[in-house]
Amino acid sequence: MPTRGICAHRGASDTHPENTIAAFREAIRLGAQMIEFDVALSKDGELVLMHDRTIDRTTDGSGRPEDWLLGDLKELDAGSWKNSRFEGERIPTLGETLDVMPGNIWLNVHLKGGVELAKKTARLIASKNRLHQAFLACRTDAASAAKVIEPRIKICNMERQANTLQYVNETIETECEFIQLLGGGKVDPAYTERLRQHGVRINYCCTNDTAILAQLFANGVEFPLVDRVDGMLKAADKLGIPRLKPINR
Repeated sequence: MPTRGICAHRGASDTHPENTIAAFREAIRLGAQMIEFDVALSKDGELVLMHDRTIDRTTDGSGRPEDWLLGDLKELDAGSWKNSRFEGERIPTLGETLDVMPGNIWLNVHLKGGVELAKKTARLIASKNRLHQAFLACRTDAASAAKVIEPRIKICNMERQANTLQYVNETIETECEFIQLLGGGKVDPAYTERLRQHGVRINYCCTNDTAILAQLFANGVEFPLVDRVDGMLKAADKLGIPRLKPINR
């Protein structure tokens, strides 16, 4: 698995409709080392990709995803809002998303819900043999529920997310595999050194500034989340960070 690189925030979301297969395929094509995406529940308990509390911004539908059956969500256009060339792009399920991912890219699975969502997501990740690469970005209650279902599931601590020593220490204390530092534009190298000593991988949300990106890597951040995937990968090239060469399953 990659030791550092670019995390494509909701896929290649600057040029493609976020949280869609098209956005993920583009991020993979460009050589991103990690992809972040958001998972929610439909009315019939299916795992679908959606960031917002409603589907209004990114589809031609309206309301909350949990108010829609999967079959009806699948009829919505999730691409035209970004560009007419993406007309007909659909909301993917988590299963469909996992099926297109290479076996050697990190999968940053941001849960947009609680215990029930965590249990179902952990179960599916295990059944798809993705435990080696996928981790749940979630709060403590969801993490605990997921661990009951699948003790091997990796967790990124999102409880009281910040860019502070307290957040660092709480992540270490709860034995999470990942942290996602938030905000500030720079990171104290003492934080990242402490995290490395305890085997915690270090994400950062978010930047699309190449100068800030270089500073984050210099400070020990391993995977900054970005929207501008192409440009940020080119900046990472100059820092000697190799692009992912996908190994398909």
